[in-house]
Amino acid sequence: MKKVVLAYSGGLDTSCIVRWLKEQGYEVICFVADLGQGLGCGENFEAIEERALAAGAAKVYIRNLQDEFVEDFCMPALKANAIYEGKYLLATALGRPLIAKYLVQIAHKEKADSVAHGCTGKGNDQVRFEVTAGILDPKLEIIAPVRCWEFKSRDEEIEYAKMYNIPIDVTKKKPYSIDRNIWGISIEAGILENLEQEPPEDAYMITKNPTTQASYPKYIEVSFEKGIPKKIDGRIYKLKTLISHLNEVGGLYGVGRADLVENRLVGIKSREIYEAPAATILHIAHKELESLVLDRELAHFKEIISLKYSELVYNGLWYSPLKEALDAFVNSTQKYVSGTIKLKLFKGNCIAVARKSRHSLYKKELSTYGKEDKFNQKLAEGFIRIWGMPYQR
Repeated sequence: MKKVVLAYSGGLDTSCIVRWLKEQGYEVICFVADLGQGLGCGENFEAIEERALAAGAAKVYIRNLQDEFVEDFCMPALKANAIYEGKYLLATALGRPLIAKYLVQIAHKEKADSVAHGCTGKGNDQVRFEVTAGILDPKLEIIAPVRCWEFKSRDEEIEYAKMYNIPIDVTKKKPYSIDRNIWGISIEAGILENLEQEPPEDAYMITKNPTTQASYPKYIEVSFEKGIPKKIDGRIYKLKTLISHLNEVGGLYGVGRADLVENRLVGIKSREIYEAPAATILHIAHKELESLVLDRELAHFKEIISLKYSELVYNGLWYSPLKEALDAFVNSTQKYVSGTIKLKLFKGNCIAVARKSRHSLYKKELSTYGKEDKFNQKLAEGFIRIWGMPYQR
């Protein structure tokens, strides 16, 4: 009997996939990745394991990958200032190559012939899973049941699950498709597909409505060492805990919401809303710190790199040679990105209000218009003449 390792979420699709693959003659091994999706929402991994076994899985692997996720995937994206199309902080996109990495590892351990996922044929995640698996082991067969099975609707899947006594909660119809991890939440489908409709409040999970929040701001200080956040308000945090804390604080002030009609890799546009309080706060703070310590040419060139980096992550090319080369460049830019940024959180906004770094390139005596000014303004005339010389005819 052939073995297949399935990326299992515990939802309706992947639970039906377990049974469907078994009917196709496969021994199904499920892999569940804990990327922090349970933080604050009570994800029950024991129940997920029981559901997989009830659906017909021969074995279930559950791995806590939170530390690896934030350290090896979220932090490189933060250092690169990678934000897709100016709004999406790549939470789901960053998680997929890590999940695919472990799918391949478990397939090797179990001597499986193939790996499988529950992605649809018009989404981005199918590309991220399959390209990553193909890079790490091109000999593995990749199975995508949702692209080829007989079910045409969610209702048909529900009936299939009932037929095999798969314990799926179908009493509460979920209007949205949601993917969550510690770095952020992606939400789509339902009423969100109507572009003329404002996202309803019940679509959001961890951020409060900015218009109903306190009438006073919250100030926080985030400290970095070589591009990595280390402290909040002077207190040292473990990285995972720091992110969780900022998710909670930012969420209370409505920070981190985004509503985006984005360009999917497969060529269609889709509307997604996102929640990423911690990622939003950290990206703003990191960018503000870079503006203080990077010289003009480096800062401007890095903007170009950031755009390309975000596209590579979004398009499933985490393990590509170009991404690896860009990481080397990005890491070289973080040598002096150490310091503290003070931020004001208020009614959905996150604004930098103070900056401090031992590597600051800001010189008050050159910038000031006060009496301590040391800038020689007489030099400006010659500079302007030389600067404009190539454009005079």
